[in-house]
Amino acid sequence: MKRNWKHGGFGPERRGYHHGGLKEALVEAARALMAEHGPGGFTLAEAAKRVGVTGAAPYRHFADRQDLMGELARRGFDLFGERLAGAWDDGRPEPRVALKRMGRAYLNFATAEPGLYTAMFDNAHSLQGRAVHFVANKAFDGLTRAAAGVILTGGGDPADIRRLALEIWALAHGTAMLTLAGHFDPARGDDPAAILDRGAEALIATALHRK
Repeated sequence: MKRNWKHGGFGPERRGYHHGGLKEALVEAARALMAEHGPGGFTLAEAAKRVGVTGAAPYRHFADRQDLMGELARRGFDLFGERLAGAWDDGRPEPRVALKRMGRAYLNFATAEPGLYTAMFDNAHSLQGRAVHFVANKAFDGLTRAAAGVILTGGGDPADIRRLALEIWALAHGTAMLTLAGHFDPARGDDPAAILDRGAEALIATALHRK
């Protein structure tokens, strides 16, 4: 059974694969290994072992480990872009609210799909020139459009659109990484979503009063 990437994940882990489904099984295994061990704990041999095939079998579909990582990242960015676009919802009810909602969607994606998120952001330079670069830019373009909606409707300087998009991205990524690493303590009142909301509001307010 093939996983439905468009609608949120993989379901229970499989121990084998149906005839003709080796590529999908390897991608799924890579995603699970990334979530469990991070990029340092993932090799093609480990993915092959999890699927139940020989160490040579992955090379039918992937040139090397980085090729498999690139496919995992491409799919991750594709799903990530859809989640952000859904959260933006064409700027309803108003762009400022919608942009902060995108930030929460960003955090939710990272915590729900740590394997994909790690593949997407672990080593961006090695993914340049691949198909993943196109979908990654597409995801960031959505954030840029949202920043444009906030700046233009709020009377800000259009020259600040990209800067605001990058600032929101940096804030969301930092919050997500700290969350995944376990640095926030709910017992002490730490709330990553609230931290992200307040930070985004401060960045937006600064951008709109920069002129």
